[in-house]
Amino acid sequence: MREDFIQSLNEELGADVLFGADIPARFRNDWAGLEPVTPLALVRPRTTEQISATLRLCDRFKISVVPQGGLTGLAGGARPIEGGVALSLDRMNGIDEIDPVMATMTVQAGTPLGVIQRAAEEAGLFFGLDLGARDSCVIGGNLSTNAGGNRVIRFGMAREHVLGLEVVLPDGTIVRSLNKMLKNNAGYDLKQLFIGSEGTLGIITRAVLRLQAKPAALASALCGCSGFPAMLELLKSARLRMGSALIAFEVMWPSFYDFMTGNLPELRRALSEPHGIYVLIEAGGRDADENRTMLEHILSDALEEGWVSDAVLSSSEREARELWAVRDSVSEYGRLMGPQTAFDVGLPTSVAGSVVSEIEAAMKNRWPDAIALSYGHIGDSNLHFVCNIPSLGNSQPHKEITELVFTAVGRAGGTISAEHGIGLLKKPYLKLSRTPQELALMERIKRAIDPNNILNTGKVLTI
Repeated sequence: MREDFIQSLNEELGADVLFGADIPARFRNDWAGLEPVTPLALVRPRTTEQISATLRLCDRFKISVVPQGGLTGLAGGARPIEGGVALSLDRMNGIDEIDPVMATMTVQAGTPLGVIQRAAEEAGLFFGLDLGARDSCVIGGNLSTNAGGNRVIRFGMAREHVLGLEVVLPDGTIVRSLNKMLKNNAGYDLKQLFIGSEGTLGIITRAVLRLQAKPAALASALCGCSGFPAMLELLKSARLRMGSALIAFEVMWPSFYDFMTGNLPELRRALSEPHGIYVLIEAGGRDADENRTMLEHILSDALEEGWVSDAVLSSSEREARELWAVRDSVSEYGRLMGPQTAFDVGLPTSVAGSVVSEIEAAMKNRWPDAIALSYGHIGDSNLHFVCNIPSLGNSQPHKEITELVFTAVGRAGGTISAEHGIGLLKKPYLKLSRTPQELALMERIKRAIDPNNILNTGKVLTI
């Protein structure tokens, strides 16, 4: 059967399929740090119809298929399966249409997020989703994991930016639902099945994205606070006084800020004195002077109240980029640390400070040389935590670290995944965040749509 499958795939895809040793190394893994896997075949389709043909064959021969986007995922969701097919959407890359009247953009799934952002700006509009990996990740992956990023506090998760989808089901059926209307209550909202399902129910091939009015300017400030309680007061004040003008509220603990600025000479340490916690605030609206004045007043009052010890307000786009460069430097982990154990958890904002203190202290107590970095989108209850034990080299105690972190998160009433998905790495722990009834319903949906279990087999769910 394997030989018949290979022959059939060759006949359908021809030059757009590679096998075995001919598959480039980059398609054998994602950023999760697991061991690479060489799949049976790599398919790089150029059209939705080619994806349909590939899935029809895989469903017929019961061959597993792993959809791949920008391969920037940190949970192993895009890691190939031995004996299966890796299906990359890198050639389905482009913007089909920008509709300035409806404020929508129709894009192919392999289009990088940064390309979408720049195209929206050129059209006088704005795309609210933003991630540090904006020039590496692609929109199909963003939607399949329901990505969050820096501006969730204002614009919401990835699903909030989608009006319609084109999807290919496991049996090759193409479902075109490229809706452009804000109001459309005709039956089930089917797109929500596929957003956040990590390629286990269908492959997203196109999306109609919702755009926003372009802010006249974005004003950014870096604040140094004495500690977590002071930061919470600043957050409350910013929410109350800025309203929808509050675009981002990013928090960096000294463990992260000091490590990154101390090891990357290209980063500017804007605040000379050390602080208990660092906050990046971004304001955006229709009037540039009003944005800056509003932020100035909030910071002035916060300094007077003692919530902020020191602050720097950007006076140009260049200065704003420099302030954000520290937060976006997470892409440099690879050259600063060895293998990492990374976490993307959700926590009630009020307890995030105590949980970070607990985790960082426990890490240092267990492994004195531990590098434990904490940062996140605390305005929307999302904490990122990255750990490496230098003395253990490639033999990182991933399981022990994971148990330590997830136990603390569970005690605090949090979730094991805020925005990165479940993939392979978090699958054993999904039961900590979902009830048995919820998991059973997920399995029923998966079996109904993918009875042969070919799409991203073994990811997310244990079936």
